[in-house]
Amino acid sequence: MKTLTLEESVQTAPIVQLAGEQPAAPVRSAPAEDHARLERARAFAEPLLSEQMLDTGEEALHHANGIAAILQSIGASPALLTAVYLVYASDFLNKPEEVIGKAFGPSYASLVTTTRKLVQIQRSARDALLDEEMRAEQNERVRKMLLAFSRDLRVVLLRLASRLQTLRYYAASRRPCPLVLARESLHVYSPLANRLGIWQIKWELEDLSFRFLEPEQYRAIARMLDEKRVEREQMIESARRRLVMLLREHGVAAEVQGRPKHIYSIWKKMRGKQLDFDHVFDVRALRVIVRDVRDCYTALSLVHDAWTPLPDEFDDYIARPKPNGYQSLHTVVLDEQGRSLEVQIRTQQMHEHAEFGVAAHWAYKEAGTKGYAGVSVSGDDEARVAEARKAVLRQLLAWERDFAVQATPEGGAFEEHVYVFTPQASIVELPSGATPVDFAYTVHTDLGHRCRGARVDGAMVPLNTPLQSGQTVEIIAAKEGGPSLDWLNAEQGYLQSARARAKVRAWFNALAQQQTIARGREAVEKLLQREGKTAIRLDDLAGQLGFRGADALFDVVGKDEYSLRNIETLLRPAAEPPPSADETIALRKPRGEGTPKGGVLVVGVESLLTQLARCCKPAPPDSIGGFVTRGKGVAIHRSDCSNFRQMSGRSPERVIPVEWGRPRGDDPAVYPVDVMVEAADRQGLLRDVSEVFAREKMNVVGVQTQTVRDTRGGTARMTFTIEVSDSARLAQVLGQVAQVGGVRAARRR
Repeated sequence: MKTLTLEESVQTAPIVQLAGEQPAAPVRSAPAEDHARLERARAFAEPLLSEQMLDTGEEALHHANGIAAILQSIGASPALLTAVYLVYASDFLNKPEEVIGKAFGPSYASLVTTTRKLVQIQRSARDALLDEEMRAEQNERVRKMLLAFSRDLRVVLLRLASRLQTLRYYAASRRPCPLVLARESLHVYSPLANRLGIWQIKWELEDLSFRFLEPEQYRAIARMLDEKRVEREQMIESARRRLVMLLREHGVAAEVQGRPKHIYSIWKKMRGKQLDFDHVFDVRALRVIVRDVRDCYTALSLVHDAWTPLPDEFDDYIARPKPNGYQSLHTVVLDEQGRSLEVQIRTQQMHEHAEFGVAAHWAYKEAGTKGYAGVSVSGDDEARVAEARKAVLRQLLAWERDFAVQATPEGGAFEEHVYVFTPQASIVELPSGATPVDFAYTVHTDLGHRCRGARVDGAMVPLNTPLQSGQTVEIIAAKEGGPSLDWLNAEQGYLQSARARAKVRAWFNALAQQQTIARGREAVEKLLQREGKTAIRLDDLAGQLGFRGADALFDVVGKDEYSLRNIETLLRPAAEPPPSADETIALRKPRGEGTPKGGVLVVGVESLLTQLARCCKPAPPDSIGGFVTRGKGVAIHRSDCSNFRQMSGRSPERVIPVEWGRPRGDDPAVYPVDVMVEAADRQGLLRDVSEVFAREKMNVVGVQTQTVRDTRGGTARMTFTIEVSDSARLAQVLGQVAQVGGVRAARRR
């Protein structure tokens, strides 16, 4: 048996155990290709990591080897050990995810990406929280980050092993460990390892953190352990042999070990129970590993028969397991000299779970994309591994609750969210009070639209049932369909997530827009049929009218925000529509009298029907010209009207000179003119422009608006039909319109 000196006990952790104490990692068979991949990953990483130093001062290859050794000691498979080397090699690669994805597959590339992201965020958080008064906030941030990345358990195990290796390096090199690192290890990583049931990593993290945080207390307990080491080991070995013989005599197959002594655990008991060192029971301890639960209780009765039990120190964690799933029988007995001896009794399965936690039953087989974070299983193992996933994630959620209660006794921090499972055991984070409908929309928008029912932990529930953390939710979906309007009714409580509500509203808005577009399309197509223009491309027509596409045109037509007359004008620019009562001025030039009130003087013709052209809407004192139409008299155009120029070029013989007459009486004639206003779209724009016309006493008899989405956000184009007696004054009014906020241009059409 190796002798441990005081100096060795302070320099190294864990303290050396008695012969037979070290438990063996669970034996796992792995395909030959997994081992080959591990060797290939190590060969790939070694030249990249050799002689590269981490920020702790440790060589990168030494650190990776240490992590692999730690994970191997808790039973990790070659696939997880492969990931260790690839994650650390990625720090020295260009485009690491792409390189590793091509060489080793997408699962490893995903793991590299997630782990690198977590490490970077964690380092940034630690650097930003160096103030001693911000320890709690620092631990809270790190804890939430670990929980957020727990969807891939491999990431969590890698971070635990990496932190333990870092502490081991500081201890072996005798370099001072940063206190922020030690505190984080003790208050975040160790509780996480405990929740996951990985006892080996938990107690070593505690001992090493305690050594760096309380070096004097650590040395004092180590010294006391060393002073009575020989007596203690003799007593334990004698008790172990006696118990082995006793169990053998009664036909109980068992392995009896000395149990390791953990300095931090001893210190906690001394401080918490106000005990001196001699009264800490687990300084002398045995562990009994048997075949089944029945043998556990048989062994317990034999222990109590052989020694005097202390009734207050008995705990049955088999009947009442700890929250992290730990099971064992604990008892304390006194030998003939009155010295205490703690005995733990458990089955081999319980022992593996206690020592190795989730690593004792987790499948790390890298194959394809099926399963959890690249982990794939098949056959009878699938259901078992799915349950294992849920068990692990439930432990992480319980860990979250523990911290929330510590931070705020009411548990407010945790109550802001609930964490539930998909049937495939993926974890989904939802706001507190969320329902199955919220869950469906979080998983996928289309699943939310088609959601028709839900099972929670296998039982059908109403869709507005609030979910609780740890539940498994299965959505029953229709093959097609959409959401219900009832879901937007806040009183019925179907939706708690703002994101889900937005998706439901977007669905109904899209449905309404589709119906509007259908109405607009029908109206435009009927117009084209009447005009004999069905061959025209609808997108080309929309482009000529200033729209992005046909649907944009149909949308405003379907909303009655765009007149079909604009399309008619485009389709037949030379045609003149029938005059309306307010735009047609019939004139008869009486003999011996002046020009009639509000009339147009047609030179050389005694009596003639005239009308103002709707394409340019002339008004005094515009320069005008007349064009003789077939059966509709003379159309009066502005001289600069493009339609007038085209018609004049084709039929110059039909052009006659005209001029404005002088109106009689005190009430001047008024003429309708069109004004175009272009502005940045905003709320209240139409009101502000209309107020300018009202203030200037200009009567607005018609308005059309259109909003076009563009790179500037949105452009509103408005056409106002205004009655004026003198178009010269209109220019002054348009100058005032141009001063309205957001207006880019205001001009006569």
